[in-house]
Amino acid sequence: MPLHDAAHGGGHPGFPALFDALPVAVLVIDPDDRISDTNALAEELLQLSERTMRGRPVGEVLPPVGLERGDAKGLALYDIEIVTPRGQRIRVDYVQSAVADRPGWRTIALHPAASTRGLGHSAERSAGARAAIGAAAMLAHEIKNPLSGIRGAAQLMGQGELPTLIVDEVDRIARLIDRMQDFGDTRPLSLAAENIYPLLAHARGLARAGFARDVTIVERYDPSLPLARCNREALLQILINLMKNAAEATEGGPDRRIHLTTAYRHGLAVSAAPGRPRRPLPIEICVIDSGPGAAPDIADNLFDPFVSGRPDGQGLGLALVDKLMRDMGGTVQYSREGDPEVTVLRLLLPRASE
Repeated sequence: MPLHDAAHGGGHPGFPALFDALPVAVLVIDPDDRISDTNALAEELLQLSERTMRGRPVGEVLPPVGLERGDAKGLALYDIEIVTPRGQRIRVDYVQSAVADRPGWRTIALHPAASTRGLGHSAERSAGARAAIGAAAMLAHEIKNPLSGIRGAAQLMGQGELPTLIVDEVDRIARLIDRMQDFGDTRPLSLAAENIYPLLAHARGLARAGFARDVTIVERYDPSLPLARCNREALLQILINLMKNAAEATEGGPDRRIHLTTAYRHGLAVSAAPGRPRRPLPIEICVIDSGPGAAPDIADNLFDPFVSGRPDGQGLGLALVDKLMRDMGGTVQYSREGDPEVTVLRLLLPRASE
């Protein structure tokens, strides 16, 4: 008999209600290695309904994890990548446990891992940010002042194609240095409890009036989100940056769309740095586009300074997004998900204190 049908005493919540209330995705597997029950978070994580999963061999829903079922009654694998039936690649902590007094039955719990590619603050990304800060300070000091002299000299040359070219190129380099100086600002951001929806509406309005005027913007929001702990100016800058990237990624496509989504991720936590405890980051904002995504050879380093998939890219936009998210105690993740695949830039922020 499936556990889902177990009887319960009067007045107390039954198994189905308690099972669905668990803050972690759980699948119940019967002795024939078929899925007997799943809870709501498992449906959400795997993007399949319980009705679809019930009765199917577990191998059709979850890929093998490297150990046979009989190798261990209790099995825990941390930070492993699985591919869902819909093609989404996710990293999870995988915990398998035997069910007491039910020989052959077991449960599989899946918890989003803290170190998903691009998720969390690895030592490499932190080191890259520090290197960028040092480079920005040095270049701003050594280059920007002489640039003003070069620009002035070009203007004294009068009108003409060559002086105009020099002035334009000097201005372009100055803008690049200005962007690099953003990395050199080590002052802590002022954080406050913010409603993210006015910021999303503002970013959407700017996009529609400018760089995304020919792009369809689809919004899918969780209206019940609590306030986030963030800096409103920094978050607005991040949203505009990501939406501009998404609009550029869809150029030339037959159906140019950007999806903005929000969700509350119960139980999701990441480590701010190696060796430090995980912090809850339950508030999720996603900017999704149908573009081709980053080339595989740079996907793992997409948030490093000076890494770009565009021929004319400077490799500073996503690096700055990563820095600002870390300054707010959050993180940013890049992934390719779904079938057909789409590009997902996922922002995770802490909830404001009550």
